[in-house]
Amino acid sequence: MLAECVPFALALVVLIIELTPLHFLYTGPVLCATPALAAVTMGPKGTMAAAGLAVAVSITTATYNQAWGSGQVYANFLALFLVSVASVTTSNTVRVRRESELNQVRRIAAAAQEVLLRPVPERLGPVRAASMYLAAEMGAQIGGDLYEAVQTRFGVRMIVGDVRGKGLPAVRAAAVVLGAFREAAHYEEDLVEVVVHCGAALRRDAVAAGATDEHGLLEGFVTVLVAQVGDGPVVEVVNRGHPPPMLLHEGRARPLLPASAMPPLGLEEFIAGPPGLTESHPFAPGDRLLLHTDGVIEARDGDRAFFPLPEAMERLGGCGGREFLEGLRRELVRHTGGPLSDDVAMVLADRVAEADGGPAGDASGPALP
Repeated sequence: MLAECVPFALALVVLIIELTPLHFLYTGPVLCATPALAAVTMGPKGTMAAAGLAVAVSITTATYNQAWGSGQVYANFLALFLVSVASVTTSNTVRVRRESELNQVRRIAAAAQEVLLRPVPERLGPVRAASMYLAAEMGAQIGGDLYEAVQTRFGVRMIVGDVRGKGLPAVRAAAVVLGAFREAAHYEEDLVEVVVHCGAALRRDAVAAGATDEHGLLEGFVTVLVAQVGDGPVVEVVNRGHPPPMLLHEGRARPLLPASAMPPLGLEEFIAGPPGLTESHPFAPGDRLLLHTDGVIEARDGDRAFFPLPEAMERLGGCGGREFLEGLRRELVRHTGGPLSDDVAMVLADRVAEADGGPAGDASGPALP
């Protein structure tokens, strides 16, 4: 912002010199530099504004000093004209190049999102599913939150997670956990073993990336929640330090709290017993399950009050899956009154009756070697 003021401040200095006894100083070259400096810090419109100001100062000073008719004045105008045309052209070229680079980055980000955070299928066996991701960082499409839902021979398996940290390291950790889940979900019968596989992949990546110091080990953790919906009217959940999922049953929303707290992935040294516990909760046809990250429940309004997720779910209970998530997004934005302070990932699963038709996902999974 300060650099953008330099060309206009320079023109003001020239005006002061020319309207005072210091006008014997030759300021023509200094004034010609005004549009050139503007081209470095501003776009074509700002450059044209600086050039227009320089022309106005030249006309004012030439009139005040009664210098019209001298060759020096016309030489200054010619130089100012040439520099202004070159500056505007250069500024426009730079702007076009930057827009092209930005569009390319956006296309790459969109492709990365399709691979890393692809939308879940609308129908997976006994559930209808929907997903949504909201990145808090301006201009970003992916971040440190993760989600996935796949149809396997063991049932529908879903995961949501939140990487501690921001930026590219968080995206990398999310990609590692998702890759491990997508593989283990089809081969590991025990849901706890799926989570263990994800934790092992995270530790291997931390060692490969050189994050073996105390700082890397303590901060490079990921909270995850893995859920499985099989043929029975239950949902099985393994929670590793993640906010509990919300169950909407007969119009009432409640969290599926874990019986015992477990540390996130990456902090396995704090586990004294088994690496996890599979807990079962009723999940009958007509029920709705919301897996989410802490960006939902920790969103605050102007009075620092948290987002009331159960009440919002109950108000939107009659909406379809995608409409439900879109309604939650609107409620979040309305509650915060501005941009989100943290990424948000949500996966919605509606349990349907066995007689409910619709295209189901492939339940076979990949062939075993």
